[in-house]
Amino acid sequence: MGFFGTYLYDGDKWTPHDLEVPPDVAGPWLMVDIHDSDIAAVRYSPAGPGTGIAYLGVTPRVYFDDEKASAPTDVAREAEGLAAWREELGASAVISDDLIDFLAEDEAEDWDEDEDGEDLDDTFVEEKTVQFLVALNVPVPDDLLRSWAARPSLS
Repeated sequence: MGFFGTYLYDGDKWTPHDLEVPPDVAGPWLMVDIHDSDIAAVRYSPAGPGTGIAYLGVTPRVYFDDEKASAPTDVAREAEGLAAWREELGASAVISDDLIDFLAEDEAEDWDEDEDGEDLDDTFVEEKTVQFLVALNVPVPDDLLRSWAARPSLS
C-alpha cells in the first residue's frame, strides 16, 4: 500500500487538508494530493495561464486507464501557470522550464512496466513531489518529508 495525503499551502505554511473541501484562503494557495505513491495532483490558485491543476507521477487518465478521469494535460501550460502562481506569492520567481520535467503527461504506453515487465520508473511520487516543491521554491510538508525518508532504499 502506498502513501496517501493531501496538504494545503497558504503561502506561509502547510496544513493537512480534505480534498473535498474548497480552500478558504485569501491569497494564492497550492494543494498537493498524493494517491497511492503513484500520482500527485497539484492544484493551485490563481491559475494564471494554467488550468489550476497539474500532475506528478502519472495523470489520472493514464493511472486509471480512463480518458474521462481527467482533462487532457498540457505540461508547458501548467508549468507556466505554476511559475506565475509562484510569482504571485511575491517571493523569488521560478522559470517554467525548471518545472516542466516534473509534470506528468498523458501517455498511451504502459506507464508502470516495460516490455520485460521491469519498472520504468522506480521513483515514488513522494520523492518527485519533494523535488518539485524544492524546484518551485516552497517548503515541503513535514508529513511528506517523513514518508519520503522512511521509504526503503531501491538500490
